[in-house]
Amino acid sequence: MSTPDTALSGASAFVLQSAINAYTDEAYTNAKKINSTGIVSSNPQIKTDTETYIGQMRWYKPLNPTINVASLVTATDGTGTTYSSDYLTYIKTVRTHGATKVNMQEVVTQVDGLAKIGRDFAETRAQDEHNAVLAVLRGVMMTEAMTGAATTAAGTGTGGQTFTNDPKDKKFGFYVDLGSALPVIDATSTKQGAARAEGFLNAMGMAWKDYEPAYAYLVINPAVMASLRSANLVDQTKVKDGNVEFDTIFSGKFRIIQTRATLGLSTAELQTINTGGGTPDIAGTKTSFIVLPGSIAMEALSVPFPTEIYRDARKYLGGGTTDIWYRWGYVAHPAGYSWNGAMDAFPSDANYCEFYDVSVSTTVPQTLSGATLASGDRPVWVRKSDSAISLGILPVFHG
Repeated sequence: MSTPDTALSGASAFVLQSAINAYTDEAYTNAKKINSTGIVSSNPQIKTDTETYIGQMRWYKPLNPTINVASLVTATDGTGTTYSSDYLTYIKTVRTHGATKVNMQEVVTQVDGLAKIGRDFAETRAQDEHNAVLAVLRGVMMTEAMTGAATTAAGTGTGGQTFTNDPKDKKFGFYVDLGSALPVIDATSTKQGAARAEGFLNAMGMAWKDYEPAYAYLVINPAVMASLRSANLVDQTKVKDGNVEFDTIFSGKFRIIQTRATLGLSTAELQTINTGGGTPDIAGTKTSFIVLPGSIAMEALSVPFPTEIYRDARKYLGGGTTDIWYRWGYVAHPAGYSWNGAMDAFPSDANYCEFYDVSVSTTVPQTLSGATLASGDRPVWVRKSDSAISLGILPVFHG
C-alpha cells in the first residue's frame, strides 16, 4: 500500500490524500470581539469624506456664567458672560487583506485556494476592528496614566480620580488605582456579598461622582470573571444588548465583557510612567476597564476598489496566478479625546498607543516601553473634554 502525498511540491499549503473528502474549517478561537458591543457606536459628527488623513469636530464649551447683583444706586456696567468653543481631531485608517493562488494547484488539490480567504473575510475584518478598539482603549489608558502619574506637557500629575477631586482639574488622570487590592477580595466578617467587589463600585463613584451612569460595561479578563463567579456575584438573569447576551453583576449595573487580550500596562511601561515625576505612582499591576455605552465611535470609510482580483497569466510557465485583495477603512475615535499623533499616514494599532518623547523626536511618536518621560512629552491622544465626567473610558488598576 502506497503512502498518499500530504505535502505535494507546489501545493504545500494543502493536506492531500488519494481520496479527497470535502475540506472543513477549524473554528476561530481568537479573543471574543468587543467591536460589536455597546461600547462602540456611530457618530454623525465624524465626516469620512473629508480631504487629507484627518477630520475635525467642533463644539461649544459649557458656560461659566457671571452673575451680577442689580443695583439702583451704582451705575457700574454689569460684567458679561463669555463663551468659547473647541475642536478635536480624528484620524482615518485603511486596512488591506489578500492572498495569491497558483492557478494550476486546482488540478491536484481540487480546491480553490482563494475560497477560504473570501469565505472568512468577514471574520478577518471583524477581528481587525476588534483589535483597533482594544488599541484605542489601551491608548486612552496610557494617556490618562501619564496625566496622573507623570510630568508631561500638561503638567505634573497628581494621581487618579477620587471622591473629592475637581473633575475639571486636568492634572488628575481619569483612572482609579485600587493599588494591590484584588478586584474581588476574600470574604471576611465585615466584607461579604457585593461588598467583596466594592472596588468597581467605588471606581464608578470616583470617576463620575454625582453623574454616575445607570449602567456600564466592565471589560475584564477570565481570571477576574472566575473570581466574580466564585463569590456568587454574577446575576442569574442576563441582559440582551442587540445580538449579544451579557452576564451582569450588581443587578445589571455592570455588563461583563470578557477578553483574554492584553489590556494593562506591561512592567516596562508601568515603570516608565511611575518614574515620570508625577505623584502618586500607580500601584495596581493589572487593569480592567469600566466603559460607558458609545465611548468609542467607529465610522466606516468608503474605500475605492474594496475587492479587487488580479491575474498574471505568465507566472509559473504560463500556468498563471490569481490575487484577491480586500480593502476597508474606518475612523476609530474615543469620545472626549483629540488625535495628536502623526497626521500624514494611516495609523496602525500600535500607533494608537504611542507618545512623543521629546528627547528622541518632537514629530515622530515612540513606544512607551523603555522610554524616559520628560516635561515636554505628550501622548497621541489628548483629553479635550472640559470635565472628566464627560469621558467614558475608565481604566481601573488593581492587584
